[in-house]
Amino acid sequence: MTGDGPQPSRLRGALQRGRNKWADLWPRVVSGLVLAVLGLVLLLTSGLWLRFGVAAVIGLMMWELARLTGWRHPEFHSPRHPVLIGILAGLVMLAMLVLPGDWPMALVLVPMIAGWHGTHEHERPAYLLFTLAFFGAGYALVVIRELMGLPTLLWVVGTVVLSDVLGYFVGRKLGGPRFWPAISPKKTWSGTIAGWAGALLLALGLLVAGQAGWAVLIVGPLVAVAGQFGDIAESWLKRRVGAKDSSELIPGHGGALDRFDAMSGALLLALVLLMANLLPVIGG
Repeated sequence: MTGDGPQPSRLRGALQRGRNKWADLWPRVVSGLVLAVLGLVLLLTSGLWLRFGVAAVIGLMMWELARLTGWRHPEFHSPRHPVLIGILAGLVMLAMLVLPGDWPMALVLVPMIAGWHGTHEHERPAYLLFTLAFFGAGYALVVIRELMGLPTLLWVVGTVVLSDVLGYFVGRKLGGPRFWPAISPKKTWSGTIAGWAGALLLALGLLVAGQAGWAVLIVGPLVAVAGQFGDIAESWLKRRVGAKDSSELIPGHGGALDRFDAMSGALLLALVLLMANLLPVIGG
């Protein structure tokens, strides 16, 4: 009996599939650490530096959105269109964050109108909705940081990161039924539930440490769910336009949208809860 029979072949195939399943782990870890450092620096800043950083991130996300919704159809726009939309969006986000009063909120119409012609007619509703979501998330980050304090913002961000990390590792390790295979074929129920559990454990830790009230046990998992649906919404858009990643900006992670889609969903929910006076204050 030689080593080239069916059994060794199946074994080699299983080993190869195992390696392929974790092939992107190392670039994800390295890029993730760099992103974590940059993100923490941004969250620790305030004032103009915070606003400049948020505006830059929103500009990158809008550049990718313009590419996803129109760049595959160059007959509808100039090749420079996504870059110009990204720059314009960053400037508009900055203006919304620095100008006094409520009227700057209307400035979100500028990138919406400017991007309308260059977006494929079938993707225009998605372009408008995602634009509103991104600008709302950028605004929410600054408002929560300055009105609720750094600990509350770190809790929201930490909930999303923990949910994402647990979802990735548990989902890859355990596998099982897909959460929403038609839209996000890689997401499993095991990873999704692990994300909820991680959010609950983080909230429980804050409660036990006396840093939050009982409401955090309810809001924490809800923030994780909102983040997961932000991720699913971006997966739906990429699947619709036939793209694997939003861009190749971040090795192992894709683009800015691929990294901040979940954060956008969580921040939008946090903003709604803040407006309803239901967002827990962390750290007193």
